Amino acid sequence: MGAGVIQKDGGSGSRRRRRSRSRPMSEINVTPFVDVMLVLLIIFMVAAPLLTVGVPVNLPETAANALPTEQEEPLTITVTATGEVQIQTTAVERDQLVVRLRAIAAERESDQVFLRADGAVPYSDVMQVMGALNAGGFSNIGLVTDIGGPTLDGEDG
Repeated sequence: MGAGVIQKDGGSGSRRRRRSRSRPMSEINVTPFVDVMLVLLIIFMVAAPLLTVGVPVNLPETAANALPTEQEEPLTITVTATGEVQIQTTAVERDQLVVRLRAIAAERESDQVFLRADGAVPYSDVMQVMGALNAGGFSNIGLVTDIGGPTLDGEDG
């Protein structure tokens, strides 16, 4: 992969004369380079699948059930326009909310909860319910809204 020398056959001239007729080759012969690269490509294509093979193991059989693939039903807390708080569809007194939430959190795997509040409910009431959710063991709180509200860029969605 270097420059070669092209020589013209000019008979049995002097050494000096031969040098004057020799000139460096201005082309690089890429055929050997392509051949080497194709061989390396084939080697890697054959070797790559062999690198990803795991250790063969005979797994034991048990009577245990498979892990559930679906997550449990999300917990929904609703604050109605009248200020009533509901867990799923059951009404709960505000002073009993934290106690009920702790009992529910002990039975659930997920700490995710969805909070739905009527638009007429004061902001302070919604924040009090969020504080109760946090005290009850739910830190992953999602606020549920409807689509189509204002985009706050001057255009209604």
